[in-house]
Amino acid sequence: MPAQERQEPGLLGAHESARRLLLEAPVQVLGLLPYSTNHTFLVRLGEPDDESAPLAVYKPARGERPLHDFPDQTLYQREAAAYEVSRALGWDLVPPTVVRPEAPLGPGSLQLFVDHDPEQHYFTLLAGHKAYFKRLAAFDIICNNADRKSGHCLIDSGGRIWAVDHGLTFHPIPKLRTVIWDFAGRRVPGRDREGAAWLAAELASPGSPLFGILSDLLARSEVAALIQRAQDLSQPCDYPAPNSDWSFPWPLV
Repeated sequence: MPAQERQEPGLLGAHESARRLLLEAPVQVLGLLPYSTNHTFLVRLGEPDDESAPLAVYKPARGERPLHDFPDQTLYQREAAAYEVSRALGWDLVPPTVVRPEAPLGPGSLQLFVDHDPEQHYFTLLAGHKAYFKRLAAFDIICNNADRKSGHCLIDSGGRIWAVDHGLTFHPIPKLRTVIWDFAGRRVPGRDREGAAWLAAELASPGSPLFGILSDLLARSEVAALIQRAQDLSQPCDYPAPNSDWSFPWPLV
């Protein structure tokens, strides 16, 4: 793992214990989360009578709306792949996320819920957190994020920012679609290019654990494209600029 600075840890930073919880704890469905394109549920990770148990976001494969450009019932795997890339880089941008093969509505992703301020998002947070968002912009380039809305950036009660909703990622064809264009034309920081170089080298080795994890979550062509994007970002380069109206997601928040 590259020697990268991390955000301060908390419950969400205790990755291994969080992963075990997400994979092993009983899952109690509490209800649908509003404003989601696909079926997204708030769940409790514990026994029904334990109201203090942690919460998680559950995205079952069967609740995904078919898309013309992403294979059916693969978005939940992309959620987990984004977490694995973030974790391997040491950037810790994404809350702990796993694929849960057995859950109330079938296989899907489980992500630890971020108790956040709903009034805060990328547009309100940018001025005070530019270094964080430069790194998130680099992460979105690496993962080829086709849907980075402002509301996908959450700040928790401890002041830590988390990036969520990574179902539309890792397509082999360039599809960057984001609200984070404020750094267009500026040089990508060397520390983040070093992380990209490490990622490309790590994934170029078929025997690496990360290669094995991502190969189970993504198609071979998607892993190959991920390696190429990481290699490209590792070179001295600038953040890209939007090239059409499609470069911006809708709604923006």
